[in-house]
This record gives sequence, structure tokens and C-alpha cells, in this order.
Amino acid sequence: MRRIALWSLWAGFIIYLVWLAPPLHLEETIALLKNILTLNWTEVNPVILSLFSLVGIWLFIYCGLLFFDGRMQWIPFWPFALATVTSGVLGLLPYLALRESNQEFSGQKDSLLQLVDSRFFGISLSLTTIGLFAYALIFGDWAGYWQQFLSDRFINSMSLAFCLFCLLFPTVLRDDMNRRGWNNPTIFWVVAVVPLFGPLTYLCLRPSIRENSRVASGARSTTHS
Repeated sequence: MRRIALWSLWAGFIIYLVWLAPPLHLEETIALLKNILTLNWTEVNPVILSLFSLVGIWLFIYCGLLFFDGRMQWIPFWPFALATVTSGVLGLLPYLALRESNQEFSGQKDSLLQLVDSRFFGISLSLTTIGLFAYALIFGDWAGYWQQFLSDRFINSMSLAFCLFCLLFPTVLRDDMNRRGWNNPTIFWVVAVVPLFGPLTYLCLRPSIRENSRVASGARSTTHS
């Protein structure tokens, strides 16, 4: 049922983008992306700039969980991480649908895993997110954003992708908590229910993953037997 729901969501979002979303204004979208990527931010509505950046924050949040998860799956996570950079949540959903539930980690943490497992990683993302929200709230043209949400496919789809990132996070949260020996239902629901800031707080407070955890578990089982 989980896989059917995720594949249905993936297909449904594609159908929405192709047939139901507002029209795509290609020239305006290219100009917007050019201004963002060339740091010409004075020409971009702060709400849209913050939203674009927060979608990137979500990618980093998922990386903080799924690079560990992908180590133990039959498919690695990194190709889907690259796909998510270019296609947003459409690149992430196939991995969530294909992966198996796994609550273990074995082996050594390389430099990438050490980075995404660190408190520095979570705190940096949290401070950046607070800054982006403050920037949008203080300087943003919210009426202009809403008008573009209703009339422009890129802004509309980016906003919905942000919401889907929030909705999908609980599907990978429980495995990561159990992988860290932090099986607490109250914490799970608090993190799952609070959009964006719940996952960010989780990244700041979660225990680190122990290396060779599967090997250590096997050794303990042998000792007890």
C-alpha cells in the first residue's frame, strides 16, 4: 500500500503539472532562474527567492537521512538526490517508493556521512531557514507571490513541491530514529506534525549513528547465546 500510494502521488503530480497546473511562462521562468543563479536577487520577489531556497533546504534535510538509508538499500540514494536537484520532489518520490524499510547501518561513515550526521549540519540548515523566513516576511511581496501562484506553473509547482516535502518526511523518519536507537513515539509525532522546523530540530538533536552497528549487534547476540 505504501508503494502504491507513493507511485500514485508521483503519477498524479505529473498529471497535474501537464494538464491541470497554470500555464508555463517559459521566458519569465528562465529570467527568474537566471536572476537567482547569478545572484541578481534585487530583481526577485523575496518570497519566491526564499521559497526556491527552502526547496533546497528540504533536499539537504532528506540527504541527512537518506544517504545513511541508501547505504543499506539495493539502490543507492545519490542518483535520486541528483534528480531532486533538477526536478524537485519528482526526483525523490521514486526512491521513496523503491526503498525497503530498514533500521540498521553497518560499516564506517565516510566524510559525507560524517557531515550530514553532525550537529553542525542541522544547526546550519536551521539558521539559514530562519533567515529565509525572516527575509520573506519582512521584505516579501505576498500579494505578488499569490498572483504568481495562481497564474504561473513554475511558482505553483514549486509551492506544491514544498508542501509534498513536508508531507513525505514521516515516511523516512521512523527508520532513521530506530537506526539511532531513538524509538520515541512522542518525538516522532512532534517532528512529523510540525512542518519544516520539526525536521530541522530533529537534525539538531538526534543522536549520532554508531559505526559498525550491525556488527556490534551480531557480536552481542553471539555473546548472549
